Amino acid sequence: MLIRAIPFVFVLLWASGFVGARFGLQYAEPATLLSLRMMCNVLLFVLLMVVLKRPMPKGKFLFHCVVVGLLIHGFYLGGTYLAIALGMPAGLSSLLVGLQPIVTALILVSFAAQRFTPSQWLGLVLGFIGITCVLIGKTEWQSEQYKVLAILSSMGALIGITIGTLYQKKFCQGADMVGSAMVQYFAAGCLFFPVAYSFETMQIHWTLEFMLTMVWLVVVLSCVAILLLLYMVEHGAASSVASVFYLVPPTTALQAWLLFGESFDWLGIMGFALAAVAVYLVVKGPKLASMVRKVPRVSKT
Repeated sequence: MLIRAIPFVFVLLWASGFVGARFGLQYAEPATLLSLRMMCNVLLFVLLMVVLKRPMPKGKFLFHCVVVGLLIHGFYLGGTYLAIALGMPAGLSSLLVGLQPIVTALILVSFAAQRFTPSQWLGLVLGFIGITCVLIGKTEWQSEQYKVLAILSSMGALIGITIGTLYQKKFCQGADMVGSAMVQYFAAGCLFFPVAYSFETMQIHWTLEFMLTMVWLVVVLSCVAILLLLYMVEHGAASSVASVFYLVPPTTALQAWLLFGESFDWLGIMGFALAAVAVYLVVKGPKLASMVRKVPRVSKT
């Protein structure tokens, strides 16, 4: 019973990351916020490595973990945070990057001699229709001044998480997950800090809400969720995460509505539903499911 519930808890935490990003971005600029978060992540995971006696990746694993950190935490988190900072609703951001399983499946079909089943083709069509419905529907943005740039930034995040996940699957098998995560966070921090120093004021408004948000982003998302993933891997439940990831965008939208009043019209709500069905159909397909599920997403928003 406990193992069956963990994937849903994991997805619930993942969804809250987008809301946490919007909270944090009220008090710091995106690269500054992410630099601070990566620094805290590194310190926390160094402590975990000591306590759990986990090794640090060496040799080729060290290099590959750096690449994964730049792609997943760098481009994915960077693109997502920038999009939200530019005014994109947290729910819409979650929906766009939530198409990662579909994009991954398309890449596997194109380059790995895999084939879509009829239900997966249906999922692909429904995904396109769903995104179109959300984008043309009445969506309440924080600001529409940089709407196109925000969408492009979110698309960059989608590319980052997709390529990063595939790269991790191919080159990081066998590396310790705790040590790998530490290296990935360090690599991402080395990317964010120069950007923050060069293009942002690096000012942080230290309020109680901001500090609580940082605790949530670092301890709950970057640590607790990782440990949940480790538990699932060890107990054979990691593949279940992929099967319920279609719930992330609607869960994020619900959280953002409750906390920020983000709203979508009926066309947008229908788009969220179609996108969720699309991801479910593609991931559940018999030919691609095993390949898409082998590498559960370990980055946190």
